[in-house]
Amino acid sequence: MKDVMALIRELAEFEKAPEAVDIDIAQLEKDGFGAEAVFKVLLAKVENRVVGMALYYPAYSTWKGRMVYLEDLYVKASHRNNGIATQLMNALISKSKKWGAKRVKWQVLDWNETAIQFYKKFNVQFDSEWVNCDLYEEEIQKY
Repeated sequence: MKDVMALIRELAEFEKAPEAVDIDIAQLEKDGFGAEAVFKVLLAKVENRVVGMALYYPAYSTWKGRMVYLEDLYVKASHRNNGIATQLMNALISKSKKWGAKRVKWQVLDWNETAIQFYKKFNVQFDSEWVNCDLYEEEIQKY
């Protein structure tokens, strides 16, 4: 999880929000392993070093059934354009298919043209109809 944490921090820097990371290795270990694991992660390694990840979790659609939510797909800048992101996406799609998922869902920042072009290779459907909503911890604690 140390490598995953490093990738999360690097991704936050890339997305211009390093201060938004509010998780640590202990929390990742707790949430990623054991009987109550809430996420899974695919790791890409080059020469035994982690250079990329696809962090995802099972979800459910009331209209479609099983689905997978891809929280983050990230490859270190030094290892981009080598097919690593494609391998991670293919592995995620394969796992989703085996699990019986009817959909894989994720978000991409509207300014990240490189990622948008990458995802177009997978024939994804971009949605301009739905608005993202977040209820953060401060508000959750009020109830």
